[in-house]
Amino acid sequence: MPKALQYRSSSVIYFQGDSADKIYILQSGKVSLNYNDIETGQDVHDLVQPGEFFGVKSALGRYPREENALVLQDAAVVAFSVPEFEQLAMTNIRIVMKMLKVFSNQLRRIHKQVSNLLEKEEQLSPEIGLFKAGEYYLKNRQYAQAKYIFSRYLTYYPAGKMAPQAAKYVESAEGSLARYGEGKGPAPVSDAPASTPKPDKGKELSAVAKSYYDAVSLFSQEKYPLALSGFKKIVDANEDAEYVAKSVYEIGRCLFLTGNHEACIKHYTQMITAYPKHPDLGDALYFMAQSYEKKGEKDRASTFYKKILSMTTDEDEMIHIKAKKALKALEA
Repeated sequence: MPKALQYRSSSVIYFQGDSADKIYILQSGKVSLNYNDIETGQDVHDLVQPGEFFGVKSALGRYPREENALVLQDAAVVAFSVPEFEQLAMTNIRIVMKMLKVFSNQLRRIHKQVSNLLEKEEQLSPEIGLFKAGEYYLKNRQYAQAKYIFSRYLTYYPAGKMAPQAAKYVESAEGSLARYGEGKGPAPVSDAPASTPKPDKGKELSAVAKSYYDAVSLFSQEKYPLALSGFKKIVDANEDAEYVAKSVYEIGRCLFLTGNHEACIKHYTQMITAYPKHPDLGDALYFMAQSYEKKGEKDRASTFYKKILSMTTDEDEMIHIKAKKALKALEA
């Protein structure tokens, strides 16, 4: 049976990214459907009129909600399960015609927006267009898509101007996906779109930098042995201290992800001795803890997780969250 529900002003009926198993009809009050315009990135607020259905497309299509449904004024709604709504539509052709009219208007609007986007995209280089597409998905908390696109960027443009930022965005999207889930949590980028780096015609990436981002690209494709070989060559050449330090950390990650846990522990132990203030020290300790856990040495793993928690006082920092979660699971 459909359920009659009451919502107070400022409450939320559902959030973007929520699973969609209900369809609603507004009986009274005011409800706004809030989402980002795909063309401009601006917030859009569509008011639902009394007597109108909402949440239909995602529920029937069985995909996550694409908007937030915010109550602007105390509202009375009726919630239908998908089978209940389908039964209602089968016996009421007027409802079907009304929905078709709404969907037709929405499709026309989306078609116009996509056409405008394609026109603008023609003015951008493929490299910048791909990067900006990744930024769009990251801003809208579609972390899996963002991770995929930025990984593709690193594959196609390993020495591109935006490669350093793309590598950071891959990690940000991966961390947010693990912590919040798709469509949830704060956007990893600010509400204002991150400015796209402008090509610096007077300065090219060094050969070492290009080699580093080539290896990062291989890593993003999960080609860990090849990435490991690339990072080792940079360390062995020892031509650029910055990229040597970065590569030393990445070697440990490659060792862990290829299942060489003992080698990972030894490598990071040497790294900590050589680079006691390495910016990725906390992450190195985490991989050491994970390696001990994989080896069945839970006490050693616990010690390293606790070390990370003592080092990182910011509870919102990703490495703190990961270590706390891992320690809790270990002690369960």
